[in-house]
Amino acid sequence: MRLRACFALLLFLSACTTTPPSPREPAARDPRLANLQRAAKLPWTDGGQCAVREASEPWPVLAERCFYALDHDRVRFRDITGRCAVASAGAAVGVGLCVLAAPEIIVGAVIVAGVVVVGFAIKEALDAHALDMGHPEVRPAPETRPVPETAPAPQKPSPEKRPKPEPKGPDFPPVGPTDISERERRRRCEPIPEPHAGEDDAHNRCADQFPPNRYPGMDVFVGGVSFDALQVGVRVLWEIKTHRFDAYPDFIQDKEIKKEMKQLRKQRDAARDCGYDFVVGVSTEEHKAALLREDQFLKIVVTGCKR
Repeated sequence: MRLRACFALLLFLSACTTTPPSPREPAARDPRLANLQRAAKLPWTDGGQCAVREASEPWPVLAERCFYALDHDRVRFRDITGRCAVASAGAAVGVGLCVLAAPEIIVGAVIVAGVVVVGFAIKEALDAHALDMGHPEVRPAPETRPVPETAPAPQKPSPEKRPKPEPKGPDFPPVGPTDISERERRRRCEPIPEPHAGEDDAHNRCADQFPPNRYPGMDVFVGGVSFDALQVGVRVLWEIKTHRFDAYPDFIQDKEIKKEMKQLRKQRDAARDCGYDFVVGVSTEEHKAALLREDQFLKIVVTGCKR
């Protein structure tokens, strides 16, 4: 309730501080453009697609709906005014969301690590806006009718200025970007939220609340593999197991462990290749012990979550 009250206050402030665009400066006062320009300064895991989708809403609404899509590893929030700490008391990510959603830009409140490359979706939206406004730098060139030309007579090259033959063969490798594999790896390693794979409510609640999950209600897709959760504030991916392993007969336990180990090793490899740590959450000590007997290097936490 306190967090909702905070957003109600921010929306009110946003409405009070926004004035209708004047005829002389429509672009500068266009709320959608202002939101896109503000979002362009932040790192997004989805290329800014959510920000573009919500750009017509007041900034606090955009911030609330797209908070999950921020690259939280690169963003830090400082409650300089002190109003968010009171309004967001008891909320897991309330202070950061409240700081981001402030209708006015407060210098030093949102700190981004590294250089921000404008998300592809935001760049396309800004380019489209500039085109609609008729900016000369992006206005398409006027059509011109082709002027008939007379082909000049071929000239024989002089002996002193003969054209040099183009290089051929392996001694002249093609010139081009050499970091394609690195760019591809980074693209594959960006965390992409996706709906929970199953409809097990108890399992999903554990995955959302225990790590806790950066994207509540969502799994996360990293390096070609799905995980149950990406922990808030750190680069740790989680796989959650909530079934009562100790209640299974011995032969079922053996089959279950072999199946789980195949999955967990695949997830651990994908997480490691993308620079993430990997943790397995289980409900019982018996389940933890059985997994460690198969692989003593697994990181396993007993969550105590119930089915």
